[in-house]
Amino acid sequence: MTATTETATKTHPAIVTNPWESAQRQFDAAAELLNMDKSLRAVLREVRRELVVRFPVRMDNGSLKIYEGYRVQHNLTRGPAKGGIRFHPNVSLDEVKALSMWMTWKCALVNIPYGGAKGGVIVDPQELSMRELERLTRRFASEITLLVGPESDIPAPDVNTNAQVMAWIMDTVSMESGYSVPAVVTGKPQEIGGSEGRPAATGRGVTIVALQACKRLKMDPASSTVAIQGFGNVGSISAQLMEQAGFRIAAVSDVYGGIYNPAGIDIAKLLEYREETGKVTGFEGTEPVTNEELLELPVDILVPAALENQLTSENAPRIKAKLVVEGANGPTTPDADAILESRGITVVPDILANAGGVTVSYFEWVQDLQSFFWEESEINARLENIMVKAFNQMCEQADSHSCSLRLGAYLVAVSRVAQATQVRGIYP
Repeated sequence: MTATTETATKTHPAIVTNPWESAQRQFDAAAELLNMDKSLRAVLREVRRELVVRFPVRMDNGSLKIYEGYRVQHNLTRGPAKGGIRFHPNVSLDEVKALSMWMTWKCALVNIPYGGAKGGVIVDPQELSMRELERLTRRFASEITLLVGPESDIPAPDVNTNAQVMAWIMDTVSMESGYSVPAVVTGKPQEIGGSEGRPAATGRGVTIVALQACKRLKMDPASSTVAIQGFGNVGSISAQLMEQAGFRIAAVSDVYGGIYNPAGIDIAKLLEYREETGKVTGFEGTEPVTNEELLELPVDILVPAALENQLTSENAPRIKAKLVVEGANGPTTPDADAILESRGITVVPDILANAGGVTVSYFEWVQDLQSFFWEESEINARLENIMVKAFNQMCEQADSHSCSLRLGAYLVAVSRVAQATQVRGIYP
């Protein structure tokens, strides 16, 4: 029987702000303040490599479907490229380029020896069976082995990918190499070299910097309410750990919608409810809100932990939170940033706020290369030390230049990459 073939098409909504343009604007602001040489600026504001692949996947009904995917490396000056892989119908090359640049600055800010990369496939994984998802993952992994490897480019989970997806990638690379290569990915199951503390690392990092920001702003966690947009790995772990730290979680949302209770939501019970129903909406004792409404609720702290471009020039004037902690990558557009800053709202930028994941991914990679593993208590202590140090360095730069925390973070990160580039020189 001849297999039929169809092509997976992009289903982009109207994109108001191009994430790649946003990333470049953020870089340009730091480069200007650093008085960076124009030639060096030209090197750092572009990606080094971008790989576009189109590949067939056999579906369960015997048909073939063509998918498009990307792997982009922004910079490798300070070490191997590092960055997640996302599966989402709205993945685009410009989005992946922006995410790869943000990864460069994120790794530099927390001072781990990586450059930035990112990958993605245009797909809605909820429409695939588990067998189809595995075949798609393995084929995409095989396509990008041109770039990935434990000493060149190390993927990790991102939106709609998880430890199982990383296990399939690791196994695919290992089978094609003829021996196990555990260090080719991070965020994988502990049974094949994953690290203790990795699943909770990003949410733990969000909580650590939220506590540091509260100290800076003289806010009491026990009397502070929090709204979290996105209740995936980052959002749900952030909710759990922030609740344990004394914050009152007043609202959360997922792809189906949100819930709100100003008196606070019991996160443990909500997790049980979601396990039963697959969503947070309808949880007893809460009122429904949309993802858009959640952002504008009267809370003290807002944690956007979903996708980019959630805080825009349109809704920024209506944000009521005093503090925004960016659990997602690029949730605030540059125009929104300017509005929030003019209104006195503090934003802890994504390149620090969600850097807990890549920091513990670095720990995982080191452990894999050594074949020697650490206890979770040691991992969490090392993570907190790195995050607090980076937070303080960001604040020092922001205070000395009288600028936002985002620009302060960029000044730390961009200057590190620029110095490394100057020291290495240009080949040949």
